[in-house]
Amino acid sequence: MANMQLVFLGTSSAAPTIERGLSSIALMRGSELFLFDAGEGMQRNFIKAGLGMNRKMKIFISHMHADHCVGLLGLLQTMALQEREKSIDVYGEPRVKEFLEENMRIINFGLTFDVHVHTVEKEGIVLKEEEYQVTCCQALHSIQSLAYCLEEFDRPGAFDVKEAKKLGIPESELYSKLQHGHDIVYEGRKIRSSQVVGPPRKGRKIGISGDTRPTEKLAKFFSGCDVLVFESTYSQDKQQKAIENWHSTATEAATIARKAGVGRLFLTHFSARYDEISMLVKEASAIHPSVEAAEDLKTVEVPYA
Repeated sequence: MANMQLVFLGTSSAAPTIERGLSSIALMRGSELFLFDAGEGMQRNFIKAGLGMNRKMKIFISHMHADHCVGLLGLLQTMALQEREKSIDVYGEPRVKEFLEENMRIINFGLTFDVHVHTVEKEGIVLKEEEYQVTCCQALHSIQSLAYCLEEFDRPGAFDVKEAKKLGIPESELYSKLQHGHDIVYEGRKIRSSQVVGPPRKGRKIGISGDTRPTEKLAKFFSGCDVLVFESTYSQDKQQKAIENWHSTATEAATIARKAGVGRLFLTHFSARYDEISMLVKEASAIHPSVEAAEDLKTVEVPYA
């Protein structure tokens, strides 16, 4: 089992405000950190959040607009100044690699660790580990943009030690076999895994929209998310502006969440025109039962179902 929490590092769109930095979301899973986007100056909130400069980390860039990627340079340089040693994996469209290489050449700063850039050229699985996978889907924005999901694989059911002892099974590697779904034969008796192991326990699924218009494809992609973070740049009375600028309204974000059967919806990427975003939450709450506004440095626990 791994503890999981979201930490919002930047929740404004295009331009920062006094209260909000530019787009960046940290997802902590156990000791591993997943960073989605890195808007300019996000390393300041990264430090404030106490996320740690030498942690195992993977970074995912949704698209190559400045408010989502320029902060990557400052973050890497800050980590180098803190003498980070662990390598970092960065995922995104082909220009991410060019962006990093050219800017590091021009600015002429070195790193104390390796950066491995992985080019994402198609939808589907971006990476797959033993306990989880990260997938991507094309969003609908003014340039190529990716939405991401981190999805844990189901865990084996709870092992009933008392029942195993009742059946006379000694504590040994037999416990492990049963817990992993394998039937065993012990002292001439066949013992099924289902006799001592409960049903599989569902993993968690977290969705991150990046910048996008709402689409049916995204509703399908985010299906069943425990938590969905979806951009909500405008209120519904500015829908035409949202269409023109390839963004979403709070109402549209909530509609996607409802179609996808999402557990909790967090709105983010607010236009700097809004000093108060309670009306955006109110609009979305009329459609989806669990809506919250992201705030810089807000931390959200993501428990198992």
